[in-house]
Amino acid sequence: MDRMSPQDSAFLDSEDENPATSFHIGCVAILDGPAPSYENVVAAFAAKLPLVPRYRQKVRFLPFDLGPPVWVDDPGFDIGNHVRHTALPAPGDDEQLRTLVGRLMSRRLDRRRPLWENWVVEGLAGGRWALVLKTHHCMVDGVSGSTLLDTFLDDAAAPPVAHPHPGDAWQAPPEPTTLALSAAALWTLALNPVHQVRTLGRALLNPRRLVTRVLDTSRGLVTMAWAILPADASSLFGRIGPDRRFASARGSMADTSTIRHAFEGTVNDVFLAAISGGFRALLEHRGEPPGPHTVRTMVPVSVRAPSERHLYENRVSVLLADLPVHLEDPVERLAAVHAEMVALKGSKEAEAGEAMTSLAKHEPFPLIATGLRSIAHVPHRSIVTVATNVAGPRHRLYMLGRPVVEVIPYCPIANKVRIAVAIFTYNGQVGFGITGDHASTADLGVLARGIEDGMSALLARARAAQPAAATPQPAQAGAANTRAR
Repeated sequence: MDRMSPQDSAFLDSEDENPATSFHIGCVAILDGPAPSYENVVAAFAAKLPLVPRYRQKVRFLPFDLGPPVWVDDPGFDIGNHVRHTALPAPGDDEQLRTLVGRLMSRRLDRRRPLWENWVVEGLAGGRWALVLKTHHCMVDGVSGSTLLDTFLDDAAAPPVAHPHPGDAWQAPPEPTTLALSAAALWTLALNPVHQVRTLGRALLNPRRLVTRVLDTSRGLVTMAWAILPADASSLFGRIGPDRRFASARGSMADTSTIRHAFEGTVNDVFLAAISGGFRALLEHRGEPPGPHTVRTMVPVSVRAPSERHLYENRVSVLLADLPVHLEDPVERLAAVHAEMVALKGSKEAEAGEAMTSLAKHEPFPLIATGLRSIAHVPHRSIVTVATNVAGPRHRLYMLGRPVVEVIPYCPIANKVRIAVAIFTYNGQVGFGITGDHASTADLGVLARGIEDGMSALLARARAAQPAAATPQPAQAGAANTRAR
């Protein structure tokens, strides 16, 4: 039995408080065919389950919020409930696949079972097939989600043994009763003051570090206070329904490297500049003025140590940045993004967010749960979109000998945020996955084309600025999200 962190449980609470929200993340992996049999795919996933114990655990909630939800082994686990099969009708083009992904991602995961679901999709054009992966956000963030993809797929073209791992003799222990879980939670609550004193005592052993952390947190909270002011009104923000649209855009790390070597900026700055161009195109398409405070984006930042990459829980903080959609020139947009990200990182905003989530672990959970539910009902317009960037494997992956040719990520939307953009780098490629509210984003393709146009415009300017320079090697994606970018 494992207790959820407050950050993990927040995704479940937010889903409960917002009927139109489905808080799973995932991706679409496109593979060269022919597709293997469904039975072999199930066996291939089953062979890797010992490496991810969380995939055979379900969530149990405690009465009266006595404690956070807990993970317990599922005695009724059946992998057939989690690996499913479908096919596209001819011609199996990109638009049909995007429509299918939107429909699959519109459905919530079944909380009676472990919170994941994978779909085998046959019938793609060109003799290809796809895997659509869904995992609840309470289980993984972007970094651990990337690790999960790397774990379930293979590094070599040779097909793995298509049956459960010979050493896997897993059997679920008896499921704990509600009474036992409640008693454990009450005991934890009783010991909470003791744990708080111990935590404070450890902090006081290093007073210099404590003072630095307090100052950084205070500075970051001041920046956050300004950032929660409402963004300018636009059609990008408003009521959403339960159904989703999905769009995608593509780029390459080689082109990204050329751009960042020609102009000042990081890999993540280049992506955000391209996204800014896409939102500018979308606003103009809708006849709305793109102002300097129209598109405030939440940029998740990984705060996990390298040794925690295989830890299946959330370890993220955030930065809140205004995308410079008011600037017409793509190079000026890149410069503006770079300047703002440098300022935000210097403001310690991410450190403040991480400190708040760390402190929440030491507070009585009934208070935390009440606070989370209260926040969910507070109307706000401080976040208009999400732009999350995750570094995936830099090498080619395989499933039963079939190569993965590209990976497009999926990011959920919630509250009144109608559009979110996820970026995933894989084997020298860049995939932009764009999630939209079905009712209000029929023109989501305009944003996708605008992102690709933004990358192309930056690349053209970069080549013009350095016509004689050798093409640089693709930039290393580094740690996921913006941590090393």
